[in-house]
Amino acid sequence: MTILERGSVFVFGFGGFYMLTRALSSFDLGVWVIFYTIVSFIEVGRNGLLQNALVKYLANAKGDTYGKINTASICISLGVSLACVLFLLIIAPIIGGNTWYNSPELSDILRIYCVTTLLMAFLQQFNFIQIANLDFRGNFYSNFTKQGAFFAFICWSFFGDHTLTLWQLAAAQVVTTILGTVVALYFAKPYLRFSRQIDWDWVKRLFQFGRFVFGTNISTMVYKSVDKLMLGYLLLPSATGIYEWAIKITNLAEVPTFSIASIVFPQSARRIEEEGKDGVRRLYEKSVGAILALILPFMIGVYLFADWIILILAGEGFEESIKILRMTIAYGLFIPFAVQFGTVVDSIGKPRINFYFTILGAGLNIIFNYIFITKFGIIGAAYGTLTSYIIMFFLYQTVLYRLLGVRAYRAFYHILPVYREGIQLVGRYRQKKNPKNIKV
Repeated sequence: MTILERGSVFVFGFGGFYMLTRALSSFDLGVWVIFYTIVSFIEVGRNGLLQNALVKYLANAKGDTYGKINTASICISLGVSLACVLFLLIIAPIIGGNTWYNSPELSDILRIYCVTTLLMAFLQQFNFIQIANLDFRGNFYSNFTKQGAFFAFICWSFFGDHTLTLWQLAAAQVVTTILGTVVALYFAKPYLRFSRQIDWDWVKRLFQFGRFVFGTNISTMVYKSVDKLMLGYLLLPSATGIYEWAIKITNLAEVPTFSIASIVFPQSARRIEEEGKDGVRRLYEKSVGAILALILPFMIGVYLFADWIILILAGEGFEESIKILRMTIAYGLFIPFAVQFGTVVDSIGKPRINFYFTILGAGLNIIFNYIFITKFGIIGAAYGTLTSYIIMFFLYQTVLYRLLGVRAYRAFYHILPVYREGIQLVGRYRQKKNPKNIKV
Protein backbone atom coordinates (compact mmCIF):
# COMPACT_ATOMS: atom_id res chain seq x y z
CA MET A 1 0.00 0.00 0.00
CA THR A 2 2.84 2.38 0.84
CA ILE A 3 4.61 1.68 -2.46
CA LEU A 4 1.31 2.24 -4.30
CA GLU A 5 0.93 5.59 -2.52
CA ARG A 6 4.43 6.71 -3.45
CA GLY A 7 4.00 5.40 -6.97
CA SER A 8 0.70 7.16 -7.57
CA VAL A 9 2.07 10.46 -6.26
CA PHE A 10 5.02 10.11 -8.62
CA VAL A 11 2.85 9.21 -11.63
CA PHE A 12 0.49 12.13 -11.06
CA GLY A 13 3.38 14.52 -10.46
CA PHE A 14 5.29 13.28 -13.47
CA GLY A 15 2.27 13.33 -15.76
CA GLY A 16 1.29 16.79 -14.58
CA PHE A 17 4.78 18.14 -15.18
CA TYR A 18 4.72 16.61 -18.69
CA MET A 19 1.66 18.68 -19.57
CA LEU A 20 2.82 21.80 -17.74
CA THR A 21 6.02 21.72 -19.80
CA ARG A 22 3.86 22.16 -22.88
CA ALA A 23 1.21 24.45 -21.40
CA LEU A 24 3.43 27.04 -19.68
CA SER A 25 6.21 29.25 -20.96
CA SER A 26 9.76 28.24 -20.02
CA PHE A 27 9.88 31.12 -17.53
CA ASP A 28 6.54 30.23 -15.88
CA LEU A 29 7.56 26.56 -15.76
CA GLY A 30 10.73 27.53 -13.92
CA VAL A 31 8.74 29.75 -11.53
CA TRP A 32 6.38 26.84 -10.77
CA VAL A 33 9.34 24.55 -10.03
CA ILE A 34 10.79 27.17 -7.67
CA PHE A 35 7.38 27.63 -5.98
CA TYR A 36 6.97 23.89 -5.50
CA THR A 37 10.47 23.65 -4.06
CA ILE A 38 9.78 26.42 -1.53
CA VAL A 39 6.49 24.96 -0.29
CA SER A 40 8.07 21.52 -0.10
CA PHE A 41 10.42 22.95 2.52
CA ILE A 42 7.38 23.84 4.62
CA GLU A 43 5.56 20.51 4.32
CA VAL A 44 8.63 18.33 4.74
CA GLY A 45 9.77 20.41 7.71
CA ARG A 46 6.40 20.07 9.40
CA ASN A 47 6.43 16.34 8.70
CA GLY A 48 9.72 16.08 10.52
CA LEU A 49 8.47 17.99 13.54
CA LEU A 50 5.35 15.84 13.89
CA GLN A 51 5.47 12.46 12.17
CA ASN A 52 8.39 10.58 13.72
CA ALA A 53 7.68 11.77 17.26
CA LEU A 54 3.97 10.91 16.98
CA VAL A 55 4.62 7.50 15.42
CA LYS A 56 7.34 6.61 17.94
CA TYR A 57 5.30 7.40 21.05
CA LEU A 58 1.81 6.58 19.79
CA ALA A 59 2.81 3.14 18.48
CA ASN A 60 3.25 1.83 22.04
CA ALA A 61 0.80 4.13 23.88
CA LYS A 62 -2.07 2.69 25.90
CA GLY A 63 -5.08 4.04 27.77
CA ASP A 64 -5.25 7.76 28.51
CA THR A 65 -1.71 8.30 27.26
CA TYR A 66 -2.89 7.69 23.70
CA GLY A 67 -5.32 10.62 23.81
CA LYS A 68 -2.80 12.91 25.52
CA ILE A 69 -0.25 12.29 22.77
CA ASN A 70 -2.79 12.99 20.02
CA THR A 71 -3.92 16.24 21.62
CA ALA A 72 -0.35 17.41 22.17
CA SER A 73 0.51 16.62 18.56
CA ILE A 74 -2.43 18.50 17.05
CA CYS A 75 -1.57 21.54 19.18
CA ILE A 76 1.97 21.55 17.83
CA SER A 77 0.65 21.05 14.28
CA LEU A 78 -1.69 24.04 14.43
CA GLY A 79 0.97 26.25 16.00
CA VAL A 80 3.49 25.32 13.32
CA SER A 81 0.92 25.91 10.57
CA LEU A 82 0.24 29.45 11.76
CA ALA A 83 3.98 30.08 11.85
CA CYS A 84 4.21 28.79 8.27
CA VAL A 85 1.51 31.22 7.15
CA LEU A 86 3.35 34.12 8.73
CA PHE A 87 6.59 32.98 7.12
CA LEU A 88 4.99 32.80 3.66
CA LEU A 89 3.44 36.25 3.97
CA ILE A 90 6.83 37.71 4.91
CA ILE A 91 8.94 36.05 2.23
CA ALA A 92 6.43 36.26 -0.67
CA PRO A 93 7.25 39.85 -1.73
CA ILE A 94 10.97 39.33 -1.11
CA ILE A 95 11.38 36.16 -3.19
CA GLY A 96 9.19 37.43 -6.00
CA GLY A 97 11.00 40.79 -6.12
CA ASN A 98 13.74 42.03 -8.42
CA THR A 99 16.54 40.94 -6.10
CA TRP A 100 15.62 37.25 -6.32
CA TYR A 101 13.50 35.84 -9.15
CA ASN A 102 11.76 38.97 -10.49
CA SER A 103 8.35 37.30 -10.65
CA PRO A 104 5.25 38.96 -9.09
CA GLU A 105 3.35 35.76 -9.93
CA LEU A 106 5.60 33.84 -7.54
CA SER A 107 4.62 36.21 -4.73
CA ASP A 108 0.91 35.76 -5.53
CA ILE A 109 0.91 31.96 -5.53
CA LEU A 110 2.91 31.84 -2.30
CA ARG A 111 0.17 33.90 -0.64
CA ILE A 112 -2.50 31.54 -2.00
CA TYR A 113 -0.59 28.62 -0.55
CA CYS A 114 -1.19 30.03 2.94
CA VAL A 115 -4.66 28.47 2.76
CA THR A 116 -3.29 25.15 1.54
CA THR A 117 -0.74 24.85 4.32
CA LEU A 118 -3.44 25.35 6.98
CA LEU A 119 -5.45 22.51 5.45
CA MET A 120 -2.35 20.33 5.25
CA ALA A 121 -2.04 20.50 9.04
CA PHE A 122 -5.18 18.37 9.39
CA LEU A 123 -4.48 16.07 6.43
CA GLN A 124 -1.00 15.22 7.73
CA GLN A 125 -2.20 14.75 11.31
CA PHE A 126 -4.88 12.26 10.25
CA ASN A 127 -2.37 10.30 8.17
CA PHE A 128 0.32 10.25 10.85
CA ILE A 129 -2.11 8.79 13.39
CA GLN A 130 -2.92 5.97 10.99
CA ILE A 131 0.76 5.24 10.33
CA ALA A 132 1.36 4.98 14.09
CA ASN A 133 -1.31 2.26 14.11
CA LEU A 134 0.35 0.51 11.12
CA ASP A 135 -2.65 1.32 8.94
CA PHE A 136 -1.50 2.79 5.62
CA ARG A 137 -4.81 2.75 3.71
CA GLY A 138 -5.88 6.29 4.48
CA ASN A 139 -2.43 7.62 3.65
CA PHE A 140 -2.74 6.07 0.20
CA TYR A 141 -6.32 7.07 -0.56
CA SER A 142 -6.04 10.64 0.74
CA ASN A 143 -2.87 11.37 -1.19
CA PHE A 144 -4.27 9.57 -4.24
CA THR A 145 -7.35 11.78 -4.07
CA LYS A 146 -5.38 14.98 -3.55
CA GLN A 147 -2.78 14.36 -6.23
CA GLY A 148 -5.22 12.68 -8.61
CA ALA A 149 -7.69 15.57 -8.48
CA PHE A 150 -4.89 18.08 -9.14
CA PHE A 151 -3.69 15.95 -12.05
CA ALA A 152 -7.26 15.79 -13.39
CA PHE A 153 -7.47 19.60 -13.32
CA ILE A 154 -4.26 19.89 -15.34
CA CYS A 155 -5.60 17.31 -17.81
CA TRP A 156 -8.86 19.25 -18.15
CA SER A 157 -6.97 22.46 -18.89
CA PHE A 158 -4.46 20.80 -21.22
CA PHE A 159 -6.79 18.68 -23.35
CA GLY A 160 -9.57 21.26 -23.24
CA ASP A 161 -7.15 23.83 -24.65
CA HIS A 162 -7.82 26.21 -21.75
CA THR A 163 -5.26 28.84 -20.85
CA LEU A 164 -3.46 27.71 -17.71
CA THR A 165 -2.01 30.26 -15.30
CA LEU A 166 0.08 29.91 -12.16
CA TRP A 167 -2.72 31.49 -10.14
CA GLN A 168 -5.16 28.79 -11.28
CA LEU A 169 -2.70 26.04 -10.36
CA ALA A 170 -2.27 27.41 -6.84
CA ALA A 171 -6.05 27.79 -6.38
CA ALA A 172 -6.59 24.22 -7.59
CA GLN A 173 -4.21 23.02 -4.87
CA VAL A 174 -6.52 24.50 -2.23
CA VAL A 175 -9.53 22.60 -3.56
CA THR A 176 -7.72 19.29 -3.97
CA THR A 177 -6.23 19.53 -0.47
CA ILE A 178 -9.75 19.86 0.94
CA LEU A 179 -10.74 16.66 -0.89
CA GLY A 180 -7.70 14.80 0.42
CA THR A 181 -8.35 15.94 3.98
CA VAL A 182 -11.93 14.65 3.89
CA VAL A 183 -10.72 11.22 2.73
CA ALA A 184 -7.97 11.15 5.40
CA LEU A 185 -10.54 11.97 8.10
CA TYR A 186 -12.79 9.10 6.98
CA PHE A 187 -10.02 6.52 7.40
CA ALA A 188 -8.57 8.05 10.56
CA LYS A 189 -11.83 8.06 12.54
CA PRO A 190 -11.18 4.75 14.40
CA TYR A 191 -7.92 6.16 15.77
CA LEU A 192 -9.02 9.69 16.67
CA ARG A 193 -8.99 9.62 20.45
CA PHE A 194 -8.02 12.86 22.18
CA SER A 195 -7.79 14.09 25.75
CA ARG A 196 -9.90 17.07 26.79
CA GLN A 197 -6.96 18.88 28.33
CA ILE A 198 -3.56 19.64 26.88
CA ASP A 199 -0.78 17.73 28.57
CA TRP A 200 2.11 20.18 28.31
CA ASP A 201 4.62 17.53 29.34
CA TRP A 202 3.73 15.58 26.19
CA VAL A 203 3.81 18.75 24.09
CA LYS A 204 7.33 19.36 25.36
CA ARG A 205 8.40 15.75 24.83
CA LEU A 206 7.06 15.57 21.27
CA PHE A 207 8.54 18.93 20.41
CA GLN A 208 11.96 18.08 21.82
CA PHE A 209 12.08 14.87 19.81
CA GLY A 210 10.62 16.45 16.69
CA ARG A 211 12.76 19.59 16.64
CA PHE A 212 15.83 17.64 15.58
CA VAL A 213 13.87 15.74 12.93
CA PHE A 214 12.40 19.08 11.81
CA GLY A 215 15.88 20.53 11.44
CA THR A 216 17.00 17.34 9.73
CA ASN A 217 14.16 17.46 7.20
CA ILE A 218 14.73 21.14 6.44
CA SER A 219 18.42 20.44 5.98
CA THR A 220 17.51 17.48 3.77
CA MET A 221 15.37 19.74 1.60
CA VAL A 222 18.27 22.18 1.34
CA TYR A 223 20.44 19.19 0.48
CA LYS A 224 18.05 18.06 -2.27
CA SER A 225 16.71 21.39 -3.52
CA VAL A 226 19.53 23.90 -3.29
CA ASP A 227 20.61 22.95 -6.81
CA LYS A 228 17.27 24.10 -8.27
CA LEU A 229 17.07 27.25 -6.17
CA MET A 230 20.63 28.24 -7.01
CA LEU A 231 20.11 27.57 -10.71
CA GLY A 232 17.16 29.97 -10.75
CA TYR A 233 19.12 32.57 -8.80
CA LEU A 234 22.55 32.29 -10.47
CA LEU A 235 21.23 31.71 -14.00
CA LEU A 236 17.50 32.01 -14.91
CA PRO A 237 14.25 30.33 -13.76
CA SER A 238 14.11 28.63 -17.19
CA ALA A 239 17.35 26.79 -16.29
CA THR A 240 15.47 25.24 -13.38
CA GLY A 241 12.90 23.80 -15.81
CA ILE A 242 15.62 22.10 -17.86
CA TYR A 243 17.25 20.63 -14.77
CA GLU A 244 13.90 19.56 -13.29
CA TRP A 245 13.26 17.06 -16.08
CA ALA A 246 16.37 15.11 -15.10
CA ILE A 247 15.33 15.26 -11.44
CA LYS A 248 11.76 14.13 -12.16
CA ILE A 249 13.02 10.99 -13.87
CA THR A 250 15.67 10.36 -11.22
CA ASN A 251 13.05 10.70 -8.48
CA LEU A 252 11.39 7.52 -9.71
CA ALA A 253 14.24 5.68 -7.99
CA GLU A 254 13.12 7.26 -4.70
CA VAL A 255 9.65 5.67 -4.78
CA PRO A 256 10.76 2.34 -3.26
CA THR A 257 13.33 4.13 -1.06
CA PHE A 258 10.86 6.29 0.84
CA SER A 259 8.11 3.65 0.73
CA ILE A 260 10.30 1.15 2.53
CA ALA A 261 11.63 3.86 4.87
CA SER A 262 8.11 4.66 6.13
CA ILE A 263 7.66 0.97 6.96
CA VAL A 264 11.13 0.51 8.47
CA PHE A 265 10.78 3.33 11.02
CA PRO A 266 8.04 1.78 13.24
CA GLN A 267 9.58 -1.68 12.79
CA SER A 268 13.02 -0.38 13.77
CA ALA A 269 11.59 1.37 16.83
CA ARG A 270 10.18 -1.96 17.98
CA ARG A 271 13.28 -4.00 17.14
CA ILE A 272 15.54 -1.84 19.26
CA GLU A 273 13.30 -2.77 22.20
CA GLU A 274 12.93 -6.46 21.34
CA GLU A 275 16.19 -7.51 19.63
CA GLY A 276 18.65 -4.73 20.41
CA LYS A 277 21.20 -3.25 18.05
CA ASP A 278 21.76 -6.44 16.06
CA GLY A 279 18.12 -6.50 15.04
CA VAL A 280 18.27 -2.90 13.83
CA ARG A 281 21.53 -3.56 11.96
CA ARG A 282 20.03 -6.49 10.08
CA LEU A 283 16.94 -4.47 9.27
CA TYR A 284 19.06 -1.62 7.87
CA GLU A 285 21.21 -3.86 5.67
CA LYS A 286 18.27 -5.87 4.35
CA SER A 287 16.13 -2.82 3.63
CA VAL A 288 18.91 -1.04 1.73
CA GLY A 289 19.60 -4.24 -0.22
CA ALA A 290 15.93 -4.59 -1.14
CA ILE A 291 15.80 -0.98 -2.35
CA LEU A 292 18.93 -1.39 -4.46
CA ALA A 293 17.51 -4.57 -5.99
CA LEU A 294 14.43 -2.63 -7.08
CA ILE A 295 16.15 0.44 -8.49
CA LEU A 296 19.36 -0.88 -10.12
CA PRO A 297 17.66 -2.19 -13.30
CA PHE A 298 15.84 1.14 -13.62
CA MET A 299 19.07 3.11 -13.20
CA ILE A 300 20.89 1.10 -15.85
CA GLY A 301 18.01 1.49 -18.30
CA VAL A 302 17.80 5.25 -17.76
CA TYR A 303 21.54 5.70 -18.27
CA LEU A 304 21.53 3.72 -21.52
CA PHE A 305 18.42 5.32 -23.02
CA ALA A 306 18.56 8.83 -21.53
CA ASP A 307 18.41 10.49 -24.96
CA TRP A 308 15.23 8.67 -25.95
CA ILE A 309 13.62 9.23 -22.56
CA ILE A 310 14.17 13.00 -22.65
CA LEU A 311 13.15 13.28 -26.30
CA ILE A 312 9.87 11.44 -25.71
CA LEU A 313 8.94 12.99 -22.37
CA ALA A 314 10.31 16.53 -22.50
CA GLY A 315 10.42 17.09 -26.25
CA GLU A 316 12.53 19.52 -28.20
CA GLY A 317 14.35 22.29 -26.39
CA PHE A 318 15.43 20.03 -23.51
CA GLU A 319 18.42 18.32 -25.14
CA GLU A 320 20.67 19.63 -22.36
CA SER A 321 18.67 17.51 -19.91
CA ILE A 322 20.13 14.31 -21.44
CA LYS A 323 23.67 14.62 -20.07
CA ILE A 324 22.26 15.97 -16.80
CA LEU A 325 20.04 12.89 -16.44
CA ARG A 326 22.99 10.54 -16.97
CA MET A 327 24.67 12.29 -14.05
CA THR A 328 21.68 12.60 -11.68
CA ILE A 329 20.62 8.97 -12.07
CA ALA A 330 23.77 8.07 -10.10
CA TYR A 331 22.10 9.66 -7.05
CA GLY A 332 20.11 6.44 -6.74
CA LEU A 333 23.17 4.53 -5.52
CA PHE A 334 23.57 6.78 -2.49
CA ILE A 335 20.04 7.89 -1.57
CA PRO A 336 18.94 4.51 -0.07
CA PHE A 337 21.91 4.52 2.30
CA ALA A 338 21.26 8.14 3.29
CA VAL A 339 17.50 7.77 3.82
CA GLN A 340 17.78 4.56 5.83
CA PHE A 341 20.58 6.12 7.90
CA GLY A 342 18.16 8.84 9.00
CA THR A 343 15.35 6.35 9.58
CA VAL A 344 17.45 4.05 11.76
CA VAL A 345 19.19 6.79 13.75
CA ASP A 346 15.85 8.47 14.52
CA SER A 347 14.24 5.18 15.52
CA ILE A 348 16.94 4.33 18.07
CA GLY A 349 16.42 7.69 19.74
CA LYS A 350 19.37 9.65 18.33
CA PRO A 351 17.76 12.27 16.05
CA ARG A 352 20.43 14.79 17.01
CA ILE A 353 23.06 12.82 15.04
CA ASN A 354 20.86 12.79 11.95
CA PHE A 355 20.22 16.51 12.41
CA TYR A 356 23.88 17.51 12.55
CA PHE A 357 24.88 15.27 9.66
CA THR A 358 22.12 16.55 7.44
CA ILE A 359 23.14 20.15 8.17
CA LEU A 360 26.68 19.21 7.21
CA GLY A 361 25.45 17.63 3.98
CA ALA A 362 23.33 20.67 3.14
CA GLY A 363 26.28 22.98 3.75
CA LEU A 364 28.54 20.91 1.49
CA ASN A 365 25.87 20.87 -1.20
CA ILE A 366 25.53 24.65 -1.15
CA ILE A 367 29.29 25.10 -1.47
CA PHE A 368 29.76 22.52 -4.24
CA ASN A 369 26.72 23.72 -6.19
CA TYR A 370 27.88 27.32 -6.12
CA ILE A 371 31.36 26.33 -7.31
CA PHE A 372 30.21 23.96 -10.07
CA ILE A 373 27.23 25.99 -11.32
CA THR A 374 29.32 29.12 -11.75
CA LYS A 375 31.97 27.06 -13.55
CA PHE A 376 29.95 24.58 -15.65
CA GLY A 377 26.43 26.05 -15.90
CA ILE A 378 23.31 23.88 -15.50
CA ILE A 379 25.12 20.53 -15.35
CA GLY A 380 27.25 21.95 -12.55
CA ALA A 381 24.27 21.44 -10.23
CA ALA A 382 24.48 17.70 -10.88
CA TYR A 383 28.25 17.68 -10.32
CA GLY A 384 27.90 19.53 -7.03
CA THR A 385 25.07 17.40 -5.64
CA LEU A 386 26.72 14.09 -6.58
CA THR A 387 29.99 15.18 -4.96
CA SER A 388 28.21 15.93 -1.67
CA TYR A 389 26.35 12.58 -1.82
CA ILE A 390 29.63 10.67 -2.16
CA ILE A 391 31.30 12.46 0.75
CA MET A 392 28.29 12.04 3.05
CA PHE A 393 27.98 8.34 2.17
CA PHE A 394 31.34 7.59 3.76
CA LEU A 395 30.50 9.69 6.82
CA TYR A 396 27.11 7.94 7.28
CA GLN A 397 28.66 4.50 7.12
CA THR A 398 31.38 5.42 9.61
CA VAL A 399 28.75 6.44 12.17
CA LEU A 400 26.53 3.39 11.57
CA TYR A 401 29.49 1.07 11.99
CA ARG A 402 30.31 2.62 15.37
CA LEU A 403 26.69 2.65 16.56
CA LEU A 404 25.36 -0.64 15.22
CA GLY A 405 28.20 -2.48 13.50
CA VAL A 406 26.70 -1.86 10.06
CA ARG A 407 28.87 -2.65 7.05
CA ALA A 408 27.66 -1.10 3.80
CA TYR A 409 28.83 -3.96 1.57
CA ARG A 410 26.49 -6.38 3.36
CA ALA A 411 23.53 -4.58 1.78
CA PHE A 412 24.63 -5.91 -1.60
CA TYR A 413 24.42 -9.49 -0.26
CA HIS A 414 20.66 -9.05 -0.04
CA ILE A 415 20.15 -8.04 -3.69
CA LEU A 416 20.28 -11.51 -5.26
CA PRO A 417 17.86 -13.04 -2.70
CA VAL A 418 15.31 -10.38 -3.68
CA TYR A 419 15.61 -11.34 -7.35
CA ARG A 420 15.49 -15.04 -6.47
CA GLU A 421 12.33 -14.56 -4.41
CA GLY A 422 10.78 -12.56 -7.24
CA ILE A 423 11.47 -15.36 -9.71
CA GLN A 424 9.95 -17.89 -7.32
CA LEU A 425 6.83 -15.74 -6.92
CA VAL A 426 6.46 -15.55 -10.70
CA GLY A 427 6.88 -19.33 -10.91
CA ARG A 428 4.21 -19.98 -8.28
CA TYR A 429 1.87 -17.54 -10.02
CA ARG A 430 2.32 -19.32 -13.36
CA GLN A 431 1.63 -22.67 -11.72
CA LYS A 432 -1.63 -21.36 -10.30
CA LYS A 433 -2.62 -20.00 -13.69
CA ASN A 434 -1.68 -23.28 -15.44
CA PRO A 435 -2.32 -26.14 -12.99
CA LYS A 436 -1.82 -28.71 -15.78
CA ASN A 437 1.90 -27.97 -15.68
CA ILE A 438 2.17 -29.14 -12.06
CA LYS A 439 3.74 -32.59 -11.88
CA VAL A 440 2.00 -35.22 -9.79
